[in-house]
Amino acid sequence: MLAVLLAACLGGLAAPAAARTSDRNKDMLIDAGRQEGTLDDRAPTVLSDGVIIQQGTLDARANRAELHSKNGDISRAVLTGSPVVLKQQMDDGTPMTARANKVDYNLQTEVVVFTGDVSIEQPRGTMSGQRVVYNLKTGRVDSGGEGNGRVRMRIQPKSTQGATEPAPADEGEG
Repeated sequence: MLAVLLAACLGGLAAPAAARTSDRNKDMLIDAGRQEGTLDDRAPTVLSDGVIIQQGTLDARANRAELHSKNGDISRAVLTGSPVVLKQQMDDGTPMTARANKVDYNLQTEVVVFTGDVSIEQPRGTMSGQRVVYNLKTGRVDSGGEGNGRVRMRIQPKSTQGATEPAPADEGEG
């Protein structure tokens, strides 16, 4: 279920890697300080007090998780925290880390929305902003800030992957 969340992060970067596909077939392990709900379609199940969700190489940590179901399957997951942190190994073996104040994944529409201080990191590059929307079906990524927010990206050429350049000096310094 959540294994594709980090695949969503990749849409904002140029790398063709995908979330570890075998993770989707693994058991999901959930650890939380509190659980409320019916574990059926009548109402969402709410997990709180330090939520840890693990599935294969996926490790998701949040203050709160709200799981909605339809016809017995999870249809939407809303994770909130300060921040929510998602880590996963990609099919090509590279690590991925994403942080946001809120992650809203609609499994029916296959759209993931990251909001609030979004930061996505992988060896090939980074992306940050206030909002990133990724459509898993189409691969489309829309990102931007609310108000005066901006999107910042750094994409390293394949030939220099892993090498970093020093940041440019401030023009005001002398």
